[in-house]
Amino acid sequence: MADPVAALAAGIRWRWRTARIARPVVGSSRVRLLIGPANSAGQAFRWARAAERLDGVSGCAFAIQPADDRFRFAADGRVAALDYSQNYVWRERQRRDVTERFTHVLMESGQGPWRGDAGDQIAELRRAGLVVGLLFHGSDIRTPHRHAELETDSPFIDGWYPETDKLEKTTARNHELVRAAECPVFVSTPDLLDFLPDATWLPVVVDPEPWRRAVTRPALERERPVVVHAPSRRGLKGSEAIAPALRALDAEGLIRYREVTGVPAAEMPALYGDADIVLDHFVMGGYGVAGCEAMAAGRVVLAHVADRHREVVRRTADMDLPVVEARVGDIGDVIRRILADRDTYRTLAGHGPEFVARLHDGAHAARVLSAFLGAEENA
Repeated sequence: MADPVAALAAGIRWRWRTARIARPVVGSSRVRLLIGPANSAGQAFRWARAAERLDGVSGCAFAIQPADDRFRFAADGRVAALDYSQNYVWRERQRRDVTERFTHVLMESGQGPWRGDAGDQIAELRRAGLVVGLLFHGSDIRTPHRHAELETDSPFIDGWYPETDKLEKTTARNHELVRAAECPVFVSTPDLLDFLPDATWLPVVVDPEPWRRAVTRPALERERPVVVHAPSRRGLKGSEAIAPALRALDAEGLIRYREVTGVPAAEMPALYGDADIVLDHFVMGGYGVAGCEAMAAGRVVLAHVADRHREVVRRTADMDLPVVEARVGDIGDVIRRILADRDTYRTLAGHGPEFVARLHDGAHAARVLSAFLGAEENA
């Protein structure tokens, strides 16, 4: 039998904590969109702002805040991971707030606005009259065994990546959710269309201005260029595989190689603004937020982006992706080629801001969201 005194104490504790958690704020617009709770790389916040470019739309990005949150990406509302997982008082308040205040919800990474079965939450939100969509970022839907079949440098070949089995279970669960939910599905990068071919690509969004302002000099102007790699998850970026070649180039005096981790989001523009070359992904087959930020700064960006994904980008943007193709096995040679022909690659880097303006400054994301939200662009 549960201890009634302990239960009373727990209830008081959770009510006390709940009173200190800000409630989701949304305006009185006709369309009120909630995105969350992953906010990966701050993208829920950026998509919420993009949605607000549409007529009669207000957005709110809600995020679970880990106890060891190093990045502090912007969000409209946060809840500590402890409260999301255990605080039943907050959970009931959140359920009421979401169903009463919003008209649309985009659920990120197979998680709902409160803890519980995502499929059950979709049904509950629909009964309350809300329109629900699913949104995936990468490891939440990228099935490892399928990726290993598509990419020769996949970290999932022979289970090399230590969390391969865990990701297999997570992605299997999310694919089942997609099949059962039968609702609009979005992915943040074109390579994820390999795993959800019927999904809609909702491009990641960056604010170009901080990256443009942080630039200290044109790319490749220094005799010894600075090469920066800032992986969020080293095992999924190919960091270990590319490091020996980059350190060798550094030892030769050809580049200055900087690999950094855990940098707060507010400090990243300065890091990229002082770089000449920025390294993105090399084992997944696509490009991500880091690449877009570096392109906005006019840096030379290196990544492995599969031809089929480059073609999707080309059709959507009506221009080629200005990212230099490089794989883990040839990255040293690619950088030597760049150093031998700086004018060509400086010109390529100069196309980065235009590319970001076409696909990744929020305007295109707003157009993608317009059908889901039943809203039109502001005149």
